[in-house]
Amino acid sequence: MSFLLVACGGGGSSSAASAAPVSSAPASVQCKAVAATSTVGTPTLTQFAGGLVNPWAFVFLPDGRLLVTERPGRLRIIATDGTLSAAISGVPAVYAQGQGGLLDVVLDPDFASNSRIYFSYSESGTGGAGTAVARATLNTLSLSLSSVSVIYRQTPKVSGDGHFGSRLVFGNDGKLYIALGERQKFTPAQDPLQTLGKIVRINNDGTVPADNPFVGNSAYLPEIWTLGHRNPQGMTRHPGTGQLWTAEHGAMGGDEINTPERGKNYGWPVISYGLNYDGTKIGEGTSKAGMEQPRCYWDPSIAPGNVAFYTGGKVAAWNGNLFVAALKDTALMRLTLNGTQITGQERFSIGKRVRDVRVGPDGWLYLATDESAGQILKLTIQ
Repeated sequence: MSFLLVACGGGGSSSAASAAPVSSAPASVQCKAVAATSTVGTPTLTQFAGGLVNPWAFVFLPDGRLLVTERPGRLRIIATDGTLSAAISGVPAVYAQGQGGLLDVVLDPDFASNSRIYFSYSESGTGGAGTAVARATLNTLSLSLSSVSVIYRQTPKVSGDGHFGSRLVFGNDGKLYIALGERQKFTPAQDPLQTLGKIVRINNDGTVPADNPFVGNSAYLPEIWTLGHRNPQGMTRHPGTGQLWTAEHGAMGGDEINTPERGKNYGWPVISYGLNYDGTKIGEGTSKAGMEQPRCYWDPSIAPGNVAFYTGGKVAAWNGNLFVAALKDTALMRLTLNGTQITGQERFSIGKRVRDVRVGPDGWLYLATDESAGQILKLTIQ
């Protein structure tokens, strides 16, 4: 069910892949084809903060303030009354072209005691550009970063300004998971000696955990957790099981929800539910033995941003649901689940490109709009 939400505050078409599956692996389902669900009550959208330029990610600090990235390369703090700080100093130079720039940000699991943050960004270098991840100590009084160090770099750097990914998630195991796009290069997503189109798993200092799936296998880079991804721009973990959930951009159709599991291959560009933008088939069809199916896919594409499980407790019907930001579709999707099965979808029309979604400390949903006049919006139910 669709809702049109009215802001109260101030401050391509696609076609489903027609090729038949080439193996007996179970086909996925369209996200929009599952049962419709609806929220009881009136959705209300208000502006929490404005004055941002293409905000890409935000995270709540322990005191309720927000730490937000702007794609041109700025990191800011938003006070609890919505006031926007000056830019925080110490952010490295970013490659702010196309989809590149300053991207995700997360807090260290021990942030309360060490004030450490991690952020991803696109970085120039030999061969072109690629996604990098740095950690730093945040001083909220002086609005500065110190002890800034790059702990991970996607390899190799390549030409182009699209498909950087990237989301950062600390797992229940304390390891840092990094979702990396394939930089619009297609086949490197299947190359085990490159990290284009991969999810990698590292320790918080950038070293490789000894229990990663490909450690000791010289045919694979040891940091690889999963492979065969196109452009994952949403990632979170289930609050109960700790399982990773991702949202991934397909081509023309074929945006996916996945639950990446250690050592598995998610198919791109060998299998896909989308088509090339000229209407031709991608790869070998929609399934192949040894390659995983998405939990659901969208056709037409919605261009998913970040994802978040609802744990706020304000709306009983939302508890445990997965919310998906949508850029092209200018909406927020609510997916109901039975385990890892998608059982229903509700669409909230926002009217702006939604890049990020998070649950606030007050139990309501907060959204970042990917606009030159970007906002943080608050979604409540009356």
